[in-house]
Amino acid sequence: MMNFNHNKFVRYELAEVCADDDDEKAVILQLRKDVLEELKMHDSFAEEWGSGDTTESTPNPATVRYTDFLLATASGKVEGLKAPGKLATPFEKTKVAAYTLGAMTPCMRLYAFLGKEFQTFLDPNEESHPYKKWIETYSSESFQASAVHTEDLLDKLSVSLTGEELDIIEKLYHQAMKLEIEFFNAQPLAQPTAVPLIKEPAFAEDRLMLFSDFDLTCTVLDSSAILAEIAIVTAPKSDQPLSESHITRMSSSDLRKTWEILSKQYTEEHEQCMESIMASVKAEQFSYEVLVEALQQLAEFEKRANDRVIESEVLKGLNLEDIKRAGERLILQDGCTAFFQKLIKSENVDVNVHVLSYCWCGDLIRSALLSGDLSVLNIHANELAFDDSISTGEIVKNMESPIDKVQAFRDILRNHEDKKNVTVYIGDSVGDLLCLLEADIGIVIGNSSSLRRIGDHFGVSFVPLFSGLVKKQKEYDEGSPSKWNSRSGTLYSVSSWAEIYAFVLGW
Repeated sequence: MMNFNHNKFVRYELAEVCADDDDEKAVILQLRKDVLEELKMHDSFAEEWGSGDTTESTPNPATVRYTDFLLATASGKVEGLKAPGKLATPFEKTKVAAYTLGAMTPCMRLYAFLGKEFQTFLDPNEESHPYKKWIETYSSESFQASAVHTEDLLDKLSVSLTGEELDIIEKLYHQAMKLEIEFFNAQPLAQPTAVPLIKEPAFAEDRLMLFSDFDLTCTVLDSSAILAEIAIVTAPKSDQPLSESHITRMSSSDLRKTWEILSKQYTEEHEQCMESIMASVKAEQFSYEVLVEALQQLAEFEKRANDRVIESEVLKGLNLEDIKRAGERLILQDGCTAFFQKLIKSENVDVNVHVLSYCWCGDLIRSALLSGDLSVLNIHANELAFDDSISTGEIVKNMESPIDKVQAFRDILRNHEDKKNVTVYIGDSVGDLLCLLEADIGIVIGNSSSLRRIGDHFGVSFVPLFSGLVKKQKEYDEGSPSKWNSRSGTLYSVSSWAEIYAFVLGW
């Protein structure tokens, strides 16, 4: 770390040489002074921890890769750019300074972020904490201000750059953050850790059973909207003669009106159902059984809504090939595909993945996942009935409600009792609530207000995944057994698939 900060000082020095503005030089000079203070702090850590003189120690390869990258950038060794000594114009020098800051900023932002995050878990009365001074330094207002100054300076230096040059800064930023993470990941661990999940010793014998919802958990759009669009686009116009096909269809204009009526009715009645469920007295403590009973109302509502869709015949006349093509173009949440691709290729871990969905058409899901090379995932959903590849308008009902979902969850586990299973469920809505709670680890993605309202009403706790992992790590450190509990009433919230990836798979 001290070797790294010495190089950081040198890089700021090179950036200062290239800066063309007195204000810019003044900011970089202050950043250099801040680095000197960091170096003094790290010297004191080495002395306090008995590390001795580390100047002659050999840094690990991850550190070398990172410092080499930063020094090369600050020296102007960027594609299409002259070295600083050969820069002829102030503009060329500004580019080098901007590229250097683009590579340096991730370090500042990451340490500022980590300092603030760790500070929330630091007991101010615990003087003996070995990292207390480190956390206080990087969470301090002065370091937070340095991170902001670095970002502001990067913005200022970038104003005159072209789109292509801004793309280079973006690549440098991403590369620097990647190398920073690899630096942290390369550090030796002297204790069991809660992350990544698949590295837990239990998985030498146990199986990871991972379940996920599909609509708005994996996807950006709800699949019902996709099917509605297919139906409307492929339906005959009102002024066109009807097809001689043995399946007659509504005109596109009539279909659009019918969909709008069904959608409005669903939204209004769903809100009424939520209000009815919450009319009961707020729970003082979590009870899974009480929640199951309350969600019977939602199960009945969802079944009535599906019956209306069938009776309306809005799903009649869809071509299976059109559905598959739409599935191939379906946009998944950022990081979702990469997570599943990495998970199913994990070595030395027995992994079984299942997608549980209310989607009316399993073929749409299969096509979407096939396009991401994820055909090995097990799909459990409703299906459209087809006659010679043309939908009849009927739905083969396999999964319509939270009750149906959790029953499917249990049935799958009963078919995998040959070894102990650790279960993870990922979902976004009230329809996933029972499965989320039934799993050993329930992960909520997104910000569904109805899920939070119902959960809070029935005593469910929503804990940010990071906070939950810090607590779990403390249990590990205190010698508590590594155990996640089904039906605990606690769910873990995330904002993106990147968090899920980091928790389950690591780096």
